[in-house]
Amino acid sequence: MNAVAVSFVSMLMASQLCLANSDTTSPKKLPVPVDKAWKFEQTPVWADEFDYSGMPDPAKWGYDIGGGGWGNHELQYYSDSGNAIVGNGVLTITARKEDKENKHYTSARVISKGKGDFLYGRFEIRAKLPAGKGTWPAIWMLPTDWAYGGWPNSGEIDIMEHVGYNPGKVHVTMHTKAYYFKINTQKTSITEVDSIYDAFHTYRLDWTPAAIRAYIDDKPVFEMKNEGQGYLVWPFDKRFHLLLNVAVGGDWGGKEGVDDSIFPTAMQVDYVRVYKMIDQ
Repeated sequence: MNAVAVSFVSMLMASQLCLANSDTTSPKKLPVPVDKAWKFEQTPVWADEFDYSGMPDPAKWGYDIGGGGWGNHELQYYSDSGNAIVGNGVLTITARKEDKENKHYTSARVISKGKGDFLYGRFEIRAKLPAGKGTWPAIWMLPTDWAYGGWPNSGEIDIMEHVGYNPGKVHVTMHTKAYYFKINTQKTSITEVDSIYDAFHTYRLDWTPAAIRAYIDDKPVFEMKNEGQGYLVWPFDKRFHLLLNVAVGGDWGGKEGVDDSIFPTAMQVDYVRVYKMIDQ
């Protein structure tokens, strides 16, 4: 899921020359990090097992709220009440066909920003996905501090994306200034996964200074190495946070329309676990 970040006006006005240079001058090439085959702690440093009932734990999760399209012309209004509920050991994020704030669908987008922000680590999420044309569930990460500027300069990490008109296929994608979908250069993989609507699967991301690697049910499906090209290619040396959501429609999710007969439909999340990288 792409994100739209707002640039700071004061920064833009500070120096037109600096802005021009930042847009046209590539950062210095950096040494290629040595891959030290980092390991990860066995006990999560941050986790939600969803072993309670009610709203998602406010100590761990907040919400993105609104219906502005989220940079993709999405059709839903993201709410902080009723669309994300914990019970029976899972978090359920439900998309509904209902009117709210001039939108005709509602859903939820829960975020760990300010409550769980991470630089490197192992991220493991076990989830079952919604079926149906027009759904766009995602498990992903965005920059917490936007250190290199607005999207896509500061990066985006898509651990799992699925669009309902493409049954059974799961996408893992990295977006950066050099590699992103609007110029069709994004780093991505597509994996066929059986029973994604009927069974839980484990989506894992291992993020180190040298590489980002993704796995589905412990099977490697994606790798992007840090080749020392600087932030235009590798902005993944700053803090990121987690997002879980189900979008409706949008430029990608709604490419073949929305089937209103599928609603309500939901993504269920069994757990979210984050393991600290062990320094070497």
